[in-house]
Amino acid sequence: MSSNEEPGSSKDKVENDKSVGAEAPEGAAKQDDGTDDNPAEKDSMDMFSLSEYLARSLGLREKPESRLVEISLAGIAKFLASEECKNVVTMAGAGISTSAGIPDFRSPGTGLYDNLASYNLPHPQAIFDISFFRENPKPFFVLAKALYPGSFKPTPAHYFIKLLSDKGKLLRHFTQNIDTLERVAGLDGDKIVEAHGTFYSNHCQECGLEFSLEWMKEQIFADVIPTCSEEGCLGVVKPDIVFFGETLPKRFAECVGQDFNKCDLLVIMGTSLQVQPFASLVNRVPFSTPRLYINLEKGSSSCNPISALLFGGGFQFDSEDNYRDVFKEATCDAGCQELADLLGWGDELKTLVASEHKRIDAAQAKQPPANTSQKKSKTS
Repeated sequence: MSSNEEPGSSKDKVENDKSVGAEAPEGAAKQDDGTDDNPAEKDSMDMFSLSEYLARSLGLREKPESRLVEISLAGIAKFLASEECKNVVTMAGAGISTSAGIPDFRSPGTGLYDNLASYNLPHPQAIFDISFFRENPKPFFVLAKALYPGSFKPTPAHYFIKLLSDKGKLLRHFTQNIDTLERVAGLDGDKIVEAHGTFYSNHCQECGLEFSLEWMKEQIFADVIPTCSEEGCLGVVKPDIVFFGETLPKRFAECVGQDFNKCDLLVIMGTSLQVQPFASLVNRVPFSTPRLYINLEKGSSSCNPISALLFGGGFQFDSEDNYRDVFKEATCDAGCQELADLLGWGDELKTLVASEHKRIDAAQAKQPPANTSQKKSKTS
């Protein structure tokens, strides 16, 4: 699917409903209901962020000493190369995948929302609205065929994140995208938080039975609406991407709580930072943590008033008091390549991209056509 930022947005734009919880048959994986097992811990985190922000705003907390030798991409590179930087968190949006040929949502003329007129939707976002999907799933699966994972190769930016992991620097990669290109690039699943879900797994909307990525691909490319194979169940099987009206995955909240307080360096790329709660994560890191934003425009440099109160006021790129925020105006690929060059990893990154793309091309050439008549398979 697309490396979209839109599906799965909590409804700061469209208010979240509770997701549909279904009891799975014995032996079938159950769909996550997105609830938080430890609300007290989350409340404690929110209060900590609020108290820290108020203390800073009221002048009760001194500005931290900068951990960067200079407020620039070179300064970020020097810090990243140092022993002080051990836990890098990356955040990615649609821009990280556009060079793979996957359109984003909002670009005039080429964005998905500008190209959905043929589906006769009540409004463009309806194609990712859970209520509309339950009434008419066909438009979503037609679009999914055009954008399905497996048709695209990871970008240099994806492989830069893989390099961060290989070199022991990456704590976690948070992505708004549902294209699974991080997994194709070889990034370990434990390192990935797919905030808006993924095509990697799929569940029946009625009984909760899980189906594989391969099975779903066969159904979509056979131009049929995927339906459950469990005896007596005729539920539609939906990829585990988060639609408007559904809660974010439980793993998202768990990893936010675990990771952002440990973060030594936050790298944000290819996102306009318009969708909550993902956008507010930039203010979850400690106040001493440097933040690098790679994008073609600065996007939303601050949150909405409520988020600003809870999580901080956003980037300080143009402020005289800036001690940690660096904006690199570039595509994700160009920004990552320049950073890799500064780190001395530039040739390694280019070689990795070339060899991996060659490997993927060879593997795809050997693949037989999908057997669309194959029976649906269950996963236990």
